[in-house]
Amino acid sequence: MNKNIITIVFIALVAALVVQRLNNPEVHRPGANPLVVEFNEVHDFAKLRPGHIKRATKYVLESADAILDEILAIPDADRSFENTMVVIDDIYAEIEAVWSPGYLMSATHTAKEIRDEGLASSRAIQKYITDLSLNEDLYNAVLSFSKSKEAQQLTGYKKKFLDDTLLDYKRSGFGLPKEKRNAVKKIFNKLSDLGLAFSKNIADFQDTLFVTTEEIKGLPENYKKERLQKDGTYAIDMSYPSYVPFMDYSESVDARKQLKFKFNNRAVDSNLEVLKGIISKRRELVSVLEYKTYAEYRTENRMAKNPQNVWEFENDLKSKLRPKGEMDIAEMLVIKSNRTGTEATTIDVWEAGFYEQLLLKEKYNLDAEEVRQYFEFNNVTEGLFTVYQRLFNVRFKKVKDPSVWHGDVLMYEVYDGATKELIGRFYLDMFPRANKYGHAAAFSVTMGKLTEKGYQKPTTALVCNFPKPTEFQPSLLTHDNVETYFHEFGHLVHGVLTQAPLMSYAGTSVARDFVEAPSRMLENWVWQKESLSLFAKHYETGAVIPDELLDKMIAAKNVNSGTKALQQVYYGVLDFTLHDGYNPDGDATTTDIVAKLQNEITFYPYQEGTHMEAAFGHLNGYGAAYYGYKWSEVYAQDMFSIFEEKGIMNEEQGMRYRKIILEKGGTEAPLNLVREFLGRESNSDAFLRSMGLE
Repeated sequence: MNKNIITIVFIALVAALVVQRLNNPEVHRPGANPLVVEFNEVHDFAKLRPGHIKRATKYVLESADAILDEILAIPDADRSFENTMVVIDDIYAEIEAVWSPGYLMSATHTAKEIRDEGLASSRAIQKYITDLSLNEDLYNAVLSFSKSKEAQQLTGYKKKFLDDTLLDYKRSGFGLPKEKRNAVKKIFNKLSDLGLAFSKNIADFQDTLFVTTEEIKGLPENYKKERLQKDGTYAIDMSYPSYVPFMDYSESVDARKQLKFKFNNRAVDSNLEVLKGIISKRRELVSVLEYKTYAEYRTENRMAKNPQNVWEFENDLKSKLRPKGEMDIAEMLVIKSNRTGTEATTIDVWEAGFYEQLLLKEKYNLDAEEVRQYFEFNNVTEGLFTVYQRLFNVRFKKVKDPSVWHGDVLMYEVYDGATKELIGRFYLDMFPRANKYGHAAAFSVTMGKLTEKGYQKPTTALVCNFPKPTEFQPSLLTHDNVETYFHEFGHLVHGVLTQAPLMSYAGTSVARDFVEAPSRMLENWVWQKESLSLFAKHYETGAVIPDELLDKMIAAKNVNSGTKALQQVYYGVLDFTLHDGYNPDGDATTTDIVAKLQNEITFYPYQEGTHMEAAFGHLNGYGAAYYGYKWSEVYAQDMFSIFEEKGIMNEEQGMRYRKIILEKGGTEAPLNLVREFLGRESNSDAFLRSMGLE
């Protein structure tokens, strides 16, 4: 996930106009502000104080106004790509310089005042961008340029950028009467407020299940020690390092059921109404813009192109996965029947993880706790660095005593292996804490772009919630954690290794239903002996993970692959259903839809009284777009097939991947990039094979 999914357009900076802007007496550059930095300088996050984000936001919005005035002052006859299209995106580049780090602080800073200030900044910026996207004078400037001889002769990324910009204007209501455009503006602003509230309510939510010694039976001793309370109970909170192991190992059916109930009711008191408002406003938006549904609106500028293609994809995938899902459930039902002494016919949602772990242990003699001993966080990080550095010919250098927002945060510089040149930076914020963003995501800090001063060095922050080291043991990751690490680091390198000349196309600024493909592809390295042997070492003895254990892990890779993939189909169908004809003011509530689809698509019956949609954060940022996770996986596995054929550590193919997929970003259509990398048309063979369906 990347914050910049909200922004439509960015581009390179024109130095002359920047000088004019900075000399504008009406724009006052704030002094000693950690968010206002010189070209290619780093942010002094440790010195961030209340008021800094607010003042920096005011400054960049005033600067954006000054650039806008310069664009509008150009006579239509003198318009060019450089003085109109490039400079439009200077506005977004200026704004992004504060928006990205400010948004990151809203998700990670320990001080509530600064987190709230970051959200307020994001809200103000989104409203400014809405106004800008509906600025009639600016639209007329672009329209005038589009009719020029130069515009008609544009090629490559320049032509794509003009076409994309004109489409964005159409999607903002241009071509409709002014009163309708004013209505669009109000809806966009309301959606911005609702979206920020939805995310904030999830991040702020706290709940804990207190369990007895009997109820925590089955969990590792260190897990128990870390959660032991003075009264002898154990505190299980909603963070993933706490929630997931309990669901997988607690022998208490009732305690797992209670925890699942709490987890699937996060933010329920606040977000059910917020979600209803989001869906209603999206329906109102597309009605004004004259689209049939929000799903039609969202897919128009993506690989899918229309809702019909998405429905066909989801339904086809569902039918292909169903037999494997039935096999998965049957295996777990045998174990449950043996354990309970009665013939089991159902695996409930609070039993899925528990019986999967028993299946792994009984059928494959694979103990996830044993596996964790070989995935100590620092070893995994070192191995992940080795894989990425070798594949993409880069070098990571740890920054000593960096200025960061929390003591856990690490900072690295990225150097090109051939030229030795600094090409970017990244931060790692990897452990949970109160009020921090609760999932795993890559946040942009500085976007790449080509300027007259050189290339702006991109910076990305990786934010995760892996088990934190304690006095009892180091941070030991599950294999799923390792896969998540490789996935999110894939987003990170997509951002940091970009060479796109326009900020609008830098890094992960690609079609939303392709953005997951590069990172999904890189997950495959956690399933290969050659790469695992680089870093999977026992945290106490240093012994490399035995071949016998590796063989068991690889053999068990597709355990529950059907049920897990169907769960993803369910999320995608749920999201698409809510945005392709569903009326939130009708008879069916969002929870009714959740229950119906969960019972129809997955093999785990809906748990009465739960409202998982209240904390399903993707319904905000990925509204009518969650299908992209599986959609992009088709391309991810097809691209990985090249490494399967040529060698997973093949540096030549790694560099081809860097140059074609990562560096180009959104400068070309995703399908063209995939075709160039594969040397053929893409197909789904590798995707189906990866899930054990062929």
